[in-house]
Amino acid sequence: MFVSVWQYLYRHFFRFWMKWIFRVITRKCELQRICEGFVGGERTYKIENALALSKNQVLRNATFVNHSEVEECVEDIMKEKNINPKKDRRFKIRMKACLLQISGYKQLYLDVENVRKSPYDSNNQHHEELLMKLWSLLMPNEKLKARITKQWSDIGFQGDDPKTDFRGMGLLGLVNLVYFSENYTSEAHRILSHSNHPILGYSYAIVGINLTEMAYSLLKNNALKFHFYNSVPGSPAMEHFHQFYCYLFCEFDKFWFEEEPESIMYFNQYREKFHEKIKRLLLDYRVVLTLKI
Repeated sequence: MFVSVWQYLYRHFFRFWMKWIFRVITRKCELQRICEGFVGGERTYKIENALALSKNQVLRNATFVNHSEVEECVEDIMKEKNINPKKDRRFKIRMKACLLQISGYKQLYLDVENVRKSPYDSNNQHHEELLMKLWSLLMPNEKLKARITKQWSDIGFQGDDPKTDFRGMGLLGLVNLVYFSENYTSEAHRILSHSNHPILGYSYAIVGINLTEMAYSLLKNNALKFHFYNSVPGSPAMEHFHQFYCYLFCEFDKFWFEEEPESIMYFNQYREKFHEKIKRLLLDYRVVLTLKI
C-alpha cells in the first residue's frame, strides 16, 4: 500500500519538481543527464523509463518507434527538449543507440512470438528437414530407421513422434535445439551424454524445450533487457536470443549435476530453483550472460 502511494506521488508530483530543480541547476534536461551520467544497459534502461514516464507525447511515442524511424525520432526529441546539437554533440549518437536497443528488444519479442506461435507441422517440408537435421547433428553415427520410431527417445523425446512434444513452444523449441546442436555441437554432445547418466539423467530434448519456455518468458517479462542492452550495441535480434538459450542449456546442465536431485520426479522443483537463480543474475544492470567455452 505504502509503495503504491509513493509511486503515485513520485510519478504525478515529486518527479516533475525534481526534474525541474535539476534542470535549473545543470541547465540540461533529464535525457541529457542520463546520457552523460550512465553507460551501457543502465543508460538505455533509464532512458526508456524516462521516455515512458514523460508527459510529452513525442517522448512517450519514442519507446514505440520503428527501427527505420529512429533517426527522425531523435531529431524530434531534440526539438522538443531544445537540445542544441552544437553544445551537446554526443547526445544524438547516444540517444540513437538507446532507441535502437529499445525498439530492437520489442521487435525481437514479436519475432520470437511469431516462431513460437507456429505449430510444428509434419506436412511442412521445412519443419521435417529441421527435425531430421537435429537427429543428424546429435546422432551422426546412427541412422534413423523411420520417421516415427522409438529411436527419438535416444535424444530425449517422450514418444515415437517428436511433433507432439513441440506443442507448448511450437517451432521455437525445435529451432532452439537445432541452433544449439549446430553452433555448439561438441557442447550439445557432451550434454546429451550427461543426460544419459544412469542416476542423474534427464530427457535432453524435453529439457531443451522447457528451457525455450524459460528463455521466452524472461524475454516476454522484460527480464532480458539489461542483458541485451549490455551485450548488443545495436538492435537485439533472433541470433542473440538463440545465444542466450545456449547459455541457459549449458548452465542448467551444470546446475543439475551440482544439485544432484534424488530423482527426475523433482525436475520442476529444481527447474524453478534454476529459474530464480537466473532472474537474480538478470537484475544486475551490468549483467552479460554469455556462453563461455
